[in-house]
Amino acid sequence: MVRFSFGGAELMALPSGALFWPGRHALLLADLHLEKASWLAKTSGQMLPPYDSLVTLQAVADAVAETGAAEVWCLGDSFHDAGGCERLSPEAQARLRALTAATRWTWITGNHDAGLVDHCGGTVVAEAVVDGLVLRHEADRHESRPELSGHYHPKLRLTVKGKRVARRCFVATGSKLVLPAFGALTGGMDADCAAIARAVGRPAQALVAVQDRLLRFPLAA
Repeated sequence: MVRFSFGGAELMALPSGALFWPGRHALLLADLHLEKASWLAKTSGQMLPPYDSLVTLQAVADAVAETGAAEVWCLGDSFHDAGGCERLSPEAQARLRALTAATRWTWITGNHDAGLVDHCGGTVVAEAVVDGLVLRHEADRHESRPELSGHYHPKLRLTVKGKRVARRCFVATGSKLVLPAFGALTGGMDADCAAIARAVGRPAQALVAVQDRLLRFPLAA
């Protein structure tokens, strides 16, 4: 993890796509999309291995353990739909309830889980302002305050030694930071796509966290 400054706060980006805020002992995660596989099976008959939630929750537990986080902020679309918590397997529910009981856990709602009722512990809010930083699901291009958000699942796609590779990335401007999707069963949107550009403005950078460095890639105007 490498520290960088944003909005007056010292933050640390993890290769997993999580963001750690040492000053608050806070872990921030975006777009877990828990129970996406069961939603696809239910709505379209697309049968995928039903382990995505367990894999994602294990990754969350690993990030909490790695950082020693005392509070967790989930920046929306934590469940793929509002009924996702009810479909969690008993093992996954137990894991999630253990995590929400062990930390100060806040769910920020997104477009997929706006009607979230049973959330397996924690507190549900639409958005929050924490020590001067705005936390919400989708970036608001009219917001002038420093803002952390998710929604777009940004990925940086590069050609390296003749091979096309994609990596989770953060998208950063002077006042906006978009987190990548943390969930195991999530796609990704090109970091330089027009939708992200409209939301955050330009100039912008894609930030790729590796074990001991934070790589910065300017995004096209």
